[in-house]
Amino acid sequence: MAFYSYTAVNSDGTLIKGAMEGSDIETVRDTITSFGLYVITLRKLSHYNSYIRKLVLTRSVRRPEIIEFARNLSVMLKAGIPILKALSDIADGLENKYLQQTINRMRRKIEFGSSFSEAAACFNVFPDIFIRLSRVGEETGNLERSFSDLATHLEKMEDLSSSIKRALIYPAFAIVSTIGALLFWLVYVLPKVMEIFRNMGLALPLPTRILLHMSDFCRSYWYLLLITPVALLIFIKLLRRKEKIRYYMDLLTIRLPVIKHIAYNRLLALFTEQIRILTVAGITIDKSLETISGVISNEVFRNSIGRIREEIALGSRISDAIGKEKVFPTLVTRMIDVGESSGNLDKQFAHLSEHYLKKLDGVSQKIGTMIEPIVIGVIGSLFALIIMGLLLPIYDLVAKIGTL
Repeated sequence: MAFYSYTAVNSDGTLIKGAMEGSDIETVRDTITSFGLYVITLRKLSHYNSYIRKLVLTRSVRRPEIIEFARNLSVMLKAGIPILKALSDIADGLENKYLQQTINRMRRKIEFGSSFSEAAACFNVFPDIFIRLSRVGEETGNLERSFSDLATHLEKMEDLSSSIKRALIYPAFAIVSTIGALLFWLVYVLPKVMEIFRNMGLALPLPTRILLHMSDFCRSYWYLLLITPVALLIFIKLLRRKEKIRYYMDLLTIRLPVIKHIAYNRLLALFTEQIRILTVAGITIDKSLETISGVISNEVFRNSIGRIREEIALGSRISDAIGKEKVFPTLVTRMIDVGESSGNLDKQFAHLSEHYLKKLDGVSQKIGTMIEPIVIGVIGSLFALIIMGLLLPIYDLVAKIGTL
């Protein structure tokens, strides 16, 4: 669908400008008119402008806003308010104009005969699991519970995301501050000191010459310091397009020291929480695994989930299929086995989800302590080189003065 920019007038005569996504110009015109506006101008934006606008607007809708939307829908439907009235009331109270516009367009589609899940699927705002669970709620006639479960699930995913961000704050701050201090020394301080040494005709030792070359490089090719990180990110993204390279890169992330504690526990928490919410909703294990494989970003886990699906399709028990995959720890296999035997598989998935979410939260709090020795070692080595480079020539000068 493309975006259309419009100019319209409301009942008070106020001029309103905006943009709306739609399949064709007539559909957009009818939608704008249904909001009580009189359309003055309406034109289709270019493909490039539509793509950029969709990318920006879609990302402007944050997960907490989707959580609040699902929670409010659950409460209002439970209170007996019709879904069209509920959507209208929720949209009126929103500050995010794009989400407000999206909900109003969903309401319009439902008025024309679409189900809620069909209307939601027309927009990129809502995650796949939102659409799947709302469809299950429509089929079971318990839509308010589906929205409640969905809000709880998305809150856990938000907590998971927050734990990872907390874990990365200290390393990111340490790396940026260290690089900044080093560049300041190399670009501003060392050149002035080195100029004094040169004027005095001192024979510069090896550490000092290394610093001198580093300083000259930073001042002469400073633009490479800006381009290199961007070029490296682009290069990695291009490499990840190849499945085999992507597999080994993902394997590396769950095996590297320190990093594996975050990446591996995150993947296990995501897997167990996703399969829990899908199982509770009544979705078959085969469909659940298919959905999860689309959510999991790690190629190693995705391949394992694909093999688990094949084993289950051939008649294997879930625990037996998961037990064959080394990427999953014994705890997961053992608890799923108990759940299959007792008929409480959803509760076991809930226990596993809570366990790995707590474990990841614990890792995020301890990551500073874990990475601190590495950061101190790197910083200490860099500044030891700087101090040696500065003091050795001074020591030589003092020694020469002492022999006079």
